[in-house]
Amino acid sequence: MTSQTIANTPTPDQIHRAPKVLLHDHLDGGLRPATIVELAHATGYSQLPETDPEKLGVWFREAADSGSLERYLETFSHTVGVMQTRDALVRVAAECAEDLAEDGVVYAEVRYAPEQHLEGGLSLEEVVEAVNEGFREGERRAREKGLRIRVGALLTAMRHAARALEIAELANRYRDLGVVGFDIAGAEAGYPPTRHLDAFEYLKRENNHFTIHAGEAFGLPSIWQALQWCGADRLGHGVRIIDDIQVHEDGSVELGRLASYVRDKRIPLELCPSSNLQTGAAASYAEHPIGLLRRLHFRATVNTDNRLMSHTSMTREFEHLVEAFGYTLDDMQWFSVNAMKSAFIPFDERLAMINDVIKPGYAELKSEWLFRQAASTSGSSPSEG
Repeated sequence: MTSQTIANTPTPDQIHRAPKVLLHDHLDGGLRPATIVELAHATGYSQLPETDPEKLGVWFREAADSGSLERYLETFSHTVGVMQTRDALVRVAAECAEDLAEDGVVYAEVRYAPEQHLEGGLSLEEVVEAVNEGFREGERRAREKGLRIRVGALLTAMRHAARALEIAELANRYRDLGVVGFDIAGAEAGYPPTRHLDAFEYLKRENNHFTIHAGEAFGLPSIWQALQWCGADRLGHGVRIIDDIQVHEDGSVELGRLASYVRDKRIPLELCPSSNLQTGAAASYAEHPIGLLRRLHFRATVNTDNRLMSHTSMTREFEHLVEAFGYTLDDMQWFSVNAMKSAFIPFDERLAMINDVIKPGYAELKSEWLFRQAASTSGSSPSEG
């Protein structure tokens, strides 16, 4: 390891302060445990397994840490259960933006399924407007603390339901009012993205953006359909693209047709390391495909997926990757720029974030070692001759 690499190896504090970009984060997967308890009391939701916030947080992590995507998804019944009123949605969205800003995230796209928040009598439009209001409030609170964040919403349709076109139309109506794109989510097996072709064809006609959960628990056919049938701009997870990459005993690497297409077309992969470990897509951080995908220069990005269930944050995700792969501040910047390039906001705004926020932020962090070294040198005593 060279001295430059050592100098660029980020400390935990630097990882926290580094400007980070988040593309794959679920609103109903990032609630504060204390908020869940308080909202359950306020709304009359009585199904929580624990009413002590600390114990509830532990329950979510343990329930999600099962190695099964289906079991992982069951934990959302409780978070969604307390997100059925306007006030609850505003609060959860505001706290989401606030929490991400405090974690050093400067740009985030946070997704949620409006169709899952109608049990209290809200309309789809009222759900979207409440969440947007919450995001703006969270951004305002962050500014008051001297922090900067911009949050865009992704409207998600559930792949086992039949409302994808309706939600796509909703996303298009609110595209200039805080919603930046569309997504489908839920269990992959048995629910291919091609079931919702009408929604994707509509969005393409409207020149709108969409990502698709694909290649998380299911393999290459899910990725192929998302790209070649549906026309996804990004792959939600996409970690199973590794199944089309062969590493030979001599260390050489051979890409299959689909993996080559994904890399050549610079299709963004919304990789979520901690979540992947929980759902069985990887056995450890050191074995996570992100290491190889980064080395092969895929458009890889780092994401949280569900901060509550995975007991994670962008800072924790990068801490794990720094430990597993020896990543430096240069690597962190590479992932962050990749993510910003892949965001669903206009090109000039993405470019401004990269040039005016992300690159200067990392340059400042990378320069800190010079001052530490200078202070260390000036504090040493000259040898007597």
